[in-house]
Amino acid sequence: MDSVSHLLGGFGEALSLVNLLWVLVGCLLGTAVGVMPGLGSSMAVALLLPVTFALDPTAAFIMFSGIYFGGLFGDSTMAILMNTPGQASAIASTFEGHTMARSGRAPQALATAAIGAFVGGMTASVLVVFLAPWLADFSASFGPAEFFALAVFAFFATSSILADSALKGLLALALGIGISVIGIDGVSGAPRFTAGSPLLFDGISLVTVTVGMLALAEVIYVACRERFDPDRAPMRSSGRPWLSRAELKEAGPAWARGTAIGLPFGVIPAGGSELPTFLAFGLERRLDARRKDPQFGRGAIRGLAAPEAAGNSTTGMAMGALLALGLPVSATAAIMLAAFQQYGLQPGPLLFDRSPDLVWTLLASFFLAMVVLLIINLPFAQLWAKLLLIPKPYLYAGITVFCGLGIYATSPSVSDLLILLVIGLIGFMMRLADYPLAPLIIGMVLGPLAESSVREAIQSADGSPLALFEGPIVWLIYALLLAAIVFTVATRLLDARSRRRQSSRTEG
Repeated sequence: MDSVSHLLGGFGEALSLVNLLWVLVGCLLGTAVGVMPGLGSSMAVALLLPVTFALDPTAAFIMFSGIYFGGLFGDSTMAILMNTPGQASAIASTFEGHTMARSGRAPQALATAAIGAFVGGMTASVLVVFLAPWLADFSASFGPAEFFALAVFAFFATSSILADSALKGLLALALGIGISVIGIDGVSGAPRFTAGSPLLFDGISLVTVTVGMLALAEVIYVACRERFDPDRAPMRSSGRPWLSRAELKEAGPAWARGTAIGLPFGVIPAGGSELPTFLAFGLERRLDARRKDPQFGRGAIRGLAAPEAAGNSTTGMAMGALLALGLPVSATAAIMLAAFQQYGLQPGPLLFDRSPDLVWTLLASFFLAMVVLLIINLPFAQLWAKLLLIPKPYLYAGITVFCGLGIYATSPSVSDLLILLVIGLIGFMMRLADYPLAPLIIGMVLGPLAESSVREAIQSADGSPLALFEGPIVWLIYALLLAAIVFTVATRLLDARSRRRQSSRTEG
């Protein structure tokens, strides 16, 4: 009951006219920055951090909450409409979301994303209010061995589940892990896979790989397709900015499952919401394969609903972990931690005692940001979908420019633009050869986590690799991985057998 009374007091402060204005401004700015390729919610918070120094801490962090959640929706908007996610957390939304947009259901896809973000974010906000003590115990139970097991699970799950060919999925995964280790080794200081070029000593950033693989490769692919298939029908929009009862019934279970998958990752330092969004997408794809009429690959609404809910539930819990534990589990949370320190505040359990008004007003603003985003984005779904009506030469030329500007803003170096071009060409060739991009991205995201976890676990055990297999959580993760592999192999064998029977009947 103390939490409820404190939260009501926070609402009393957050619902003032001035603070409501800051929530609205933050949501609009976050969405505006999020729709630019390469500039996601983390970049929005980083760019706008100096602007808020003139505000009092409460107003500044209320604005930050709007920027944070608004940036996530902006990332998803461009992922759905242009196949160009603002950052890695929106990658999983491109697979079915962009297919929905190409088939004329862009407003419905944006509505699905907005409602999924609302469901995931609101659920996480409620749990943050009541479960802060449990968050500390759960997060403390994960060590290097658990993180490595989690990374291995993600590697094999994405390469086998998200790819029609397990071999192609593993090759794409290996390429992603290979890209992630390029640069100077943080422990030994030795250069790795740099070919002696100083341009690669700092490695290749995830933003560059994401923008190059998904955005620039898409531009090159579309340009070639238009060159050799000029009569291809353009994308259209049906203009219905809401979901029908059948679509709500279809998306509802996926929102619930995605939210459940994303919640635990908000307190596990596993790199943010990339992993849960991929896991949620993979689960929905496996469930869809068991249906009589599989929809994945044709714009399955469940394939968009689950990642959106998972990503926002992870984000909401990550903010709670930052406030209650002082634990930044994502890049954006780390930037928020720096913002707290700029105001002389240290997130953690003592923050609730020393600055209760700030904490509970900020928690209340999470709820308000969810509502504001739903209100301003559902009606504007049809307006965002109008981007598809822009002539393709101008549209994709603009996307290319924003890709370059986004990369140059994160690292003002011409060499990064050259790397972006090379990555884009590799992504284009992978797309021509029908290689999946998701395993490559997940390898890039979790490769450093897996490497650092292996080193820490082995060093703590005096060089014994058995440390990677100790602990009940580790065994549980590997058991789930084994079950997933067995299930996938059995399902594909049954599918192959049924196809052979069907072909024999057709020939007979």
